[in-house]
Amino acid sequence: MRKFQREITDRNELLSVLDACQTIRLGLYDNGYPYVIPLSFGYEQVNGKIIIYFHSAKEGKKIDLLARDKRVCVEADILNGYVRTDHGVTADYASIIAFGHAETVSGDEAIHGIELLLNHCRITGYSARDCVKTDLVAVYKITVKEMTGKRRFPPQTNPEVRS
Repeated sequence: MRKFQREITDRNELLSVLDACQTIRLGLYDNGYPYVIPLSFGYEQVNGKIIIYFHSAKEGKKIDLLARDKRVCVEADILNGYVRTDHGVTADYASIIAFGHAETVSGDEAIHGIELLLNHCRITGYSARDCVKTDLVAVYKITVKEMTGKRRFPPQTNPEVRS
């Protein structure tokens, strides 16, 4: 990281950024070019490891790419607006990038993953069990191996001018 003073090193702050994000972007390998897709998600910590869950149709490009290579990159970010500086304007942001492996899950773990997704997305009155039993949905989990974060301003900073 070029600007190390912006790095988020505190695990709770990294998770706070993830909590605030509505969407992750999943990066996959695709014949020499990255393939990136936005996804709804849920996550949890298990024995100190971060596990991210997402759902998908059972067919499509994302499924084909995951079948070939389980290695993934996850990006999530928050844009709080723009701030005037002495030399221009800059973004007030926080972001995370994570690397891991994706795998399909089924049964109770798939239901649990959908429950986490529904809770994270604040969706109520919908049954994770019914979603999984339709047999139209594939549920994946990403076991995060490494996560880094970056922010423009420390959390306690309140920049004066926003556009």
